[in-house]
Amino acid sequence: MKKYIIRRLLLLIPILIGVSFFAFIFIRLIPGDPARVMLGERATAEEIDRIRKELGLDKPIILQYLIFLGNAIKGDLGRSIITREKVISEIMQRFPATIELTLFAMLIASSLGIFLGVLASIKPGSLIDTMVMFFALIGVSMPIFWLGLMLIWFGSLVLGWFPPSGRLDISIDLKVITNFYLIDSLITFNFKAFIDTLYHLILPGFALSTVPMATIARMTRSSMLEVLNQEYILAEYAKGLPKKKIIMKSALRNALIPIITIIGLEFGFLLGGAIMTETIFSWPGMGRLVYDAIMSRDYPLIQGCILLSSLLFVFINLIVDILYAFIDPRIRYE
Repeated sequence: MKKYIIRRLLLLIPILIGVSFFAFIFIRLIPGDPARVMLGERATAEEIDRIRKELGLDKPIILQYLIFLGNAIKGDLGRSIITREKVISEIMQRFPATIELTLFAMLIASSLGIFLGVLASIKPGSLIDTMVMFFALIGVSMPIFWLGLMLIWFGSLVLGWFPPSGRLDISIDLKVITNFYLIDSLITFNFKAFIDTLYHLILPGFALSTVPMATIARMTRSSMLEVLNQEYILAEYAKGLPKKKIIMKSALRNALIPIITIIGLEFGFLLGGAIMTETIFSWPGMGRLVYDAIMSRDYPLIQGCILLSSLLFVFINLIVDILYAFIDPRIRYE
C-alpha cells in the first residue's frame, strides 16, 4: 500500500506540470488585454506598455511559463493583476466557502442518491423504479442556472423561507477564525450565526446536489441490480435471512465500489468551483472567484485556481482508490 501511494504521489509531478502548461497557454487565448482592463479604454499606448512590462506580459510566453513554474514550485503563485494581493491568499479566503457548500451538497446527493438507487433496485420495473429513474433523468438534464433561479423565486420570494444569496445575513456579527462559518459559529458559541449559515446553504446546496444525486442514484441502482443477482445473495435469501439485512449489509457493501468512484469524481468536480451555482447565488467561493478572474483577465489568479483544483482532484482520486481496499478486503495494491 505504501509503495502504491508513493508511486501515485510521484505521478502528481508530471500531471500538474502538464495541467499548468496547458492552462497557462489556453488562458492567454482569452480575448482581451489585462493591462487595458486595468487601465480602462481611455488608456494610452505608453501606459499600456508600461503595465505590460511591470506584469511581465511583454516576455515570450514560454519564458513567462518557466518563470511561473519556478515560482509555483517555491509555493509562490504570483499576485492578482487586479487586486495585487497574493493569489494563494485570495484562494484561501474563498476556498472554505466552496468546501462548506460542496460538503453540504454532496451530503444531500450521496444520502438521497444511494437511498433512491437502493429503493429502485429492490423492485426493478416497478412504479417506484420508474419514478426514481425519471427524476434522475430530469436531475441530470436540468440546467443549473434555471434551477437556481427557480429555487430563488420559490424558496425566497414565494415562500420567504430562505435567503436568496450570500453566506450570512449582514445583520449578524460573526468572529471569523477559520473562514468556515459553520465551524467559526460553533467555536464562538454563536448559534444564531450557525442557523443562519445553514439557511444560506440550503438553496445553493440543493441546486448543486441535483446532478450528482441523479448520477449516484443511477449508478447505485445499476450496481445493486448486478450484486442482487449474484449466487451468494440468492443463497442468503434461501437461508431465510432478513431481506433488510441482506440488502444493507451484503448487497450494498459489495455494490459500493462504483458508487464511491462516482461520489469521489463528483466531489472533485464540485471542489474545483461550481461557477454557475456560486454566481447565481452570489456565493463567495472558488467558482465565483474564477468567474471574476476570467472576466477581468486576471491570469495569475486563474492559473492558481486551476492548479489547486487539479491537485485536489488527483488527491481525491487517490483517497477513493485507497478506500477500495477497506470496503473490499479482496482488493490489495502491489
